[in-house]
Amino acid sequence: MPKLELTSQQRSALRAAAHPLHPVVLIGDRGLTAAVLEEIDRTLAAHELIKIRVAGAERDERDAMLTEICETLSCAAVHHLGKTLIIYRPDLLAQQAAQATENATRAVRRKSEPYVPKKQAAQPRAARPASQRAAGANRADQAQDPAAGTAKSRMAASRGTGKPARNGRADAGHGIPRRSGGGSALSLRAGARRGRTSRG
Repeated sequence: MPKLELTSQQRSALRAAAHPLHPVVLIGDRGLTAAVLEEIDRTLAAHELIKIRVAGAERDERDAMLTEICETLSCAAVHHLGKTLIIYRPDLLAQQAAQATENATRAVRRKSEPYVPKKQAAQPRAARPASQRAAGANRADQAQDPAAGTAKSRMAASRGTGKPARNGRADAGHGIPRRSGGGSALSLRAGARRGRTSRG
């Protein structure tokens, strides 16, 4: 079976994930036997990422064992630290099942449909105010009869603004009544509003 290769980023992430793990397989004095390989295979199928403890072997022998395990079981060597070997083999069936469930729940948008952000799609559509609905109806009427729309606009232009003036004064727009006297509030000192003089 081919040996699985990992990138440096994958190897680093797997090393970090294996940090809290304890060794689950022990290779004894007899070395790497068929029973040990079967146990490693079962454990990899269950956990994907495992630690193996090698008892009483030199580093060269441990390297040879790691290479043999990876080639026999088609897994990747993540790390070799002292007498501990870390190996990884992904569960392809579980990954395919997870991908299938993700694709099944993912919303598919056609190219012709406009993009709607998630927050906007989650909120219910609020009803437009009556004034906006009336303005929309007027625009629709003008679109149907452009001559009438131009006549209305000409009539409004001939009258000025098209709105009656309120007592000949412009509205402030903020609802606060304006003072009749001149000058701003910043230029008036306390006591000088009604013509009083400051005490000496």
